[in-house]
Amino acid sequence: MSRLPALGPRGEGWVVIQLILLVVVAVAGLLGPAWSGPVRVATSIIGALLIAGGMALAARGLRDLRGALTPLPRPRADAELVETGVYAHIRHPIYGGLVVGAAGWGLLTASPAALVAAAGLLGFFELKSHREEAWLELHYAGYAAYRARTRRLIPWIGRSRG
Repeated sequence: MSRLPALGPRGEGWVVIQLILLVVVAVAGLLGPAWSGPVRVATSIIGALLIAGGMALAARGLRDLRGALTPLPRPRADAELVETGVYAHIRHPIYGGLVVGAAGWGLLTASPAALVAAAGLLGFFELKSHREEAWLELHYAGYAAYRARTRRLIPWIGRSRG
């Protein structure tokens, strides 16, 4: 069981905080560039690629969830555990895609504030995913085994499992 608060019967508060953080990332990128010249060109290209990759990862996660999709962290009563597609490799590709995209936005806009906000978003999704996984483990008998063989947020990056 998670020690993290539920923030509502289905985790509604987690969604509200997530939306606020996403707005903070977006606005922080508009604060103006902190660097220029060749470094700005390079970070803009890398940022654009990260945004595209993050969008692709999140979109694939949305598509692969099909009928199990819900914006709330507590699973729907009638949903089945999805372990195929992108979910065969990563447990939270939508969260991972948003973090990668947010980092890309910070690089594209040359905004240290957006990069800090993206790091905050990563920390938030680590917490939210822990809360969500406590509910998933209660809902799905096979969730612990699934968690043991897949990464949490971003494929090939970070802690291998857990």
